[in-house]
Amino acid sequence: MEIVKKQRYFHLAVILIVVLMDLFADFFYGGTEGFLNNFQMPLNFNRIIIYTATFAVYFLNFYLLCPYTLKKKSYFKYFLGIIILIIIFGQIRYLLEEVILFHFTGKHNYFEESRKFIFYTFDNSYFAIKGILYSTLMYIFYDSAENQKRVYQLELDFKKAELNFLKSQLEPHFLFNTLNTFYTDLIDSQPETAKDIHRLCELLRYVTYEAEKELMPLKKEIKFIEDYIYLHRKRFEDTMFLDYNIEGAVNEQVVPSLVLIHFVENIFKHGIISDKENPAKIDLKVTDKEVIVSTENLISTSEKYNHNGIGKENLRRRLFAIYQENFTFESEEKEGLFTTLLKLPISNQL
Repeated sequence: MEIVKKQRYFHLAVILIVVLMDLFADFFYGGTEGFLNNFQMPLNFNRIIIYTATFAVYFLNFYLLCPYTLKKKSYFKYFLGIIILIIIFGQIRYLLEEVILFHFTGKHNYFEESRKFIFYTFDNSYFAIKGILYSTLMYIFYDSAENQKRVYQLELDFKKAELNFLKSQLEPHFLFNTLNTFYTDLIDSQPETAKDIHRLCELLRYVTYEAEKELMPLKKEIKFIEDYIYLHRKRFEDTMFLDYNIEGAVNEQVVPSLVLIHFVENIFKHGIISDKENPAKIDLKVTDKEVIVSTENLISTSEKYNHNGIGKENLRRRLFAIYQENFTFESEEKEGLFTTLLKLPISNQL
């Protein structure tokens, strides 16, 4: 909301600057008389119409064309969009000046031959490009400022996470050494229990040491999820009902670390997994272009999704910082059923 408010002030400043520059030009070329003519009746409706058309394409470019082309680096589409905006400018001016204003004054600003579409559009392109240029520069300024803000926020979040991580490092070697001792003691007498301890140790080691990186191999994230599910199956035994499926080839793809576990953890913390007729579902699909994770589970009436772990909004902010708008993150709560969908573009670089 604060950003939108600031944008309004800057847009207003641009409008005032453009108008004041024109008034100054009138004073420079026409002196005091040229300047005062702008405030005498009848008003200079032709200039007002040009302002209307200019700032119409200004806002269309700022709020529609730039976000959907420049932000995605679709420069060819942006160029086509500029041509469309120039045409729109010409049509707005033509409607206001050569149709509506003519209806009241009986006078055309352009002679008949110059009112034809191609000439009229080309002749007005100079005025249209001014508005497009102003708004493009303003958009680039704001986008750059927002990127800087996101980088700063990421650095701040990283520092907080680093501090929390350091706080959690209460002799982790002691914990792992203790688990290894249990593993060694039980490997001969109770091999199944020893195997479970080893799996728990691997899971904790991954969270504590390996997952510090921003991106991790998808295969490691999947193994972490499978270890997590396995240990929960050991905990709930025959009272846990969960369908877990993987489709597609898992090779060298990478994903943000500990993002996928967010959706799995949500099911165990806030969902119902004891209903045999309505098992929870986790589906992971890997295609040539994206990794898709979808979940479905009944909702425990005493829990709320928004209170889960790092939180939905924090996760969305992290994904946006990494992928900008090239990802999908949806969640829906309907008739006691909670579903989520995550789509991440494929990346093969750490």
